[in-house]
Amino acid sequence: MTGFEQGFGLAALALFGVVFGSFGNVVIYRLPQGTSLSYPPSTCPRCGSAIRWYDNVPVLGWISLRGRCRDCHEPISIRYPLVELTSGLLWLIAGLAFSLEPITVGAVVLFYLLLLLTFIDLDTMRLPNSLVLTLAISGVLLVIVSQLTGVVLAPLTPMGDTQLTGPAATALFGVLLGGGLSLGVALVYERVRGRSGFGMGDVKLLAAMGLYLGPYVLMALFVGSLAGAAYGIVAARGSVEGLSTKFPFGPFLALGGVVTALAGPALWAWYFGIVGLA
Repeated sequence: MTGFEQGFGLAALALFGVVFGSFGNVVIYRLPQGTSLSYPPSTCPRCGSAIRWYDNVPVLGWISLRGRCRDCHEPISIRYPLVELTSGLLWLIAGLAFSLEPITVGAVVLFYLLLLLTFIDLDTMRLPNSLVLTLAISGVLLVIVSQLTGVVLAPLTPMGDTQLTGPAATALFGVLLGGGLSLGVALVYERVRGRSGFGMGDVKLLAAMGLYLGPYVLMALFVGSLAGAAYGIVAARGSVEGLSTKFPFGPFLALGGVVTALAGPALWAWYFGIVGLA
């Protein structure tokens, strides 16, 4: 692939990411409400006026309106173009990290669905089963294609020179580790503390992520736990509830998943080098 072809491919991937980000806004808003994702057409959440097609162009529509509804002139949240731009950026990062090879498809699917789950969890403190199931089914299909054709689409973090060289074995091990370990942590925490501290939605999400990350899903859990703990300590300052304050953990697992997909094996090798086990 020439430099021009590479650049064109990356630009197209980023553009598609922005477009899918626009649809992602619909999913984030409507899925938790249980309403149709296709009907009615997009409307202003404040006055209910239908949004014109030219105002619905991703990012540019929001900019042209200066962040306000054309009819009622009330502010439109900046989160809409933020989701669109973040989606495009994640698709671009996937293309760069995996050199536009077929495995880029797996990275795009993982990053995109994690983005949607992140914002839904921030809004509702829930990870919808339907979206987690979509992530899981997509992962299973990608793994099956990889196993049957030899063209690796998932997992994104192969095990290298180990017995887990096949996509199916690597993914299955990831599911068992991600879902099994997190379920164990949830049960132990609930028994010791007498209350839930690790939701079943997080357990299901980690199991689904195992299809894409293999055993490296444990690194995603570790990175997510570190980020979540740091956030929890900062958020607890000045709070009457202190460290018992609840906050969505899904966004931190999503962050851990993206970091692991991009740099899991390298981080693992770096860590073992630090502790002298490399």
